[in-house]
Amino acid sequence: MPRLKQRTFSKLLALAGIGFASFVYANPVLNQQQGASTYALPSSAVTVAPQSGNTNSAGGSGSTPTQALEQGGYTSENRRNLMLPGETDVRELLPSSGEEYPPPYGANLFAGGYETERTDGLNDNYLIAAGDKINIWLWGAVNYSNVVTVDNQGNIFIPEVGPIKVQDLRASEVNAYVTSKIKQIYTNNVSVYVNLLTSTPVSIYLSGPVIRPGQYAGMASDSVLYYLKRAGGIDPERGSYREIQVLRDNQVIETIDLYDFVRTGVMPTLSFKDGDVILVKPQKAAITVAGGVRNPFRFELETNVAAGSKLTEYSRPLAKVSHVGVIGNRESGPFSLYMPYKEFLNFDLQDGDKVLFNDDLHAQVIDIQIMGSYLGPSYFAVKKTTRLHELLSHIPIEPELADFDSIYILRESVAQKQKEMIEESLNRLERSVFTSPASSDGEAAIRAKEAEMVMLFTDRARRVEPLGKVIVSDNGNIANIRLEQGDKVVIPYKSDLIQVAGEVLMPQAVVYNPNATVDDYIAWAGGFTDRAEDSRIAIVRANGLFEFDLSKPIRKGDQILVLPKVDTKTMQAVKDITQIIYQIAVAANVVLE
Repeated sequence: MPRLKQRTFSKLLALAGIGFASFVYANPVLNQQQGASTYALPSSAVTVAPQSGNTNSAGGSGSTPTQALEQGGYTSENRRNLMLPGETDVRELLPSSGEEYPPPYGANLFAGGYETERTDGLNDNYLIAAGDKINIWLWGAVNYSNVVTVDNQGNIFIPEVGPIKVQDLRASEVNAYVTSKIKQIYTNNVSVYVNLLTSTPVSIYLSGPVIRPGQYAGMASDSVLYYLKRAGGIDPERGSYREIQVLRDNQVIETIDLYDFVRTGVMPTLSFKDGDVILVKPQKAAITVAGGVRNPFRFELETNVAAGSKLTEYSRPLAKVSHVGVIGNRESGPFSLYMPYKEFLNFDLQDGDKVLFNDDLHAQVIDIQIMGSYLGPSYFAVKKTTRLHELLSHIPIEPELADFDSIYILRESVAQKQKEMIEESLNRLERSVFTSPASSDGEAAIRAKEAEMVMLFTDRARRVEPLGKVIVSDNGNIANIRLEQGDKVVIPYKSDLIQVAGEVLMPQAVVYNPNATVDDYIAWAGGFTDRAEDSRIAIVRANGLFEFDLSKPIRKGDQILVLPKVDTKTMQAVKDITQIIYQIAVAANVVLE
């Protein structure tokens, strides 16, 4: 069996007199596939150039942003002067002082409806109060069973035993304590069991920057979150999420930091007593965070000054973040800084600062996919300045199989633009139909029917996904365009078939005949349908080029599209619909009936 010939596009294009720029690769790898000699692009071939221009430390060589701020050597005006072309000033990205602040970190704690979820208030740490009910059983030499109520003096009364003070006892201690008191009277042959049956609601006061401060009833075992939610939550502009005090008899018995609960789920165990006060302290120094973070909120600082590393623990920047912008005010006046992420970790933040985490290291390589008839790898990582010829020179092909004169590119940005153009045309069509006047009832009925048909057409048209074809080859000439991220370079297979589609009776593939005309191929596909417009036939070349000149010869691999006919008797918007049909045919290689 004869060995298949192989060539690279480097040799093929060199025959046409086309030169190349040098391709970025490391060591050439000899491709021994089927005895061919060509270069393959290794995955480590591309190097990323070092960044420059936006990694300068503030204040000059060897200085940190904080030092530069103190020295006045890195001002917002200097920052503007140092910006690269196309770079945006950080102040234009951060919210201005007139804009609404983002919500504070932890604000969603009060978004749920958990205030309706109640417990019975019985837990081991519950402190017994007046009004609680306790079940007591005695058996043996003495039989007694009753539910007693704790009176206003904090006592329960048992016949033959007398009053027993149980107020402020923990629920876990009541059985042992009451049993010991009873055993002092009934020393022998008496068994005792004591159980707290119900608890009494307590009245708690909420004060400070809460939405609805006042007095609220609840159970002693209810959490601080429950009472705060009953009061509408913490005021997001004034209240602190980091310092919530519980006061009893004017003494602080517990201080709660809700940040600990949000991050770790830790909530202090606390049993409330009647008359306790939950005091929300004023909001501490707050920092606004935006940009590439998982938590873009307003954060409170535990102290008036905190390092940037402390803020990152809560905001959790994304891995791609490379630079941080900070604007704020100091004693010397307003400032604006832009610094590398590592330097920000040691930067001192103060109340009112606004921080933007930004990805300012742009990728220097792009990913390109090869499709169709080729040999070797299907994905290449190349420099972002790479052009088509540079890539093609390193793709091995088999000339007997690859139609290298019909290369085209599928590009996402082009597909999006085609989609926008179709959408714009569809919107214009709908406006023209729905706003056209009617001079009579009969014409109004026709307009309504036409509008219904147009809506069906536009609904189907919007579901069409354009291919984003970029035609780069014609008559053996290949344009040396710059590649973009995600481009798909298609090298079509050579084909002996002609595809016939659209408004024909039997859409199918027909073997190429050098003596056949367009009419012959359509006849072999069963001829036109009743909806076909025989004057609107498109020839789609293998390279993606559309032609409507039927006098040109058909070539192998072409596709013949017969476009549909729009009834001019019932449709007033024939011109717009025809234009859209052409757009869809070009963008997606399909015919919308």
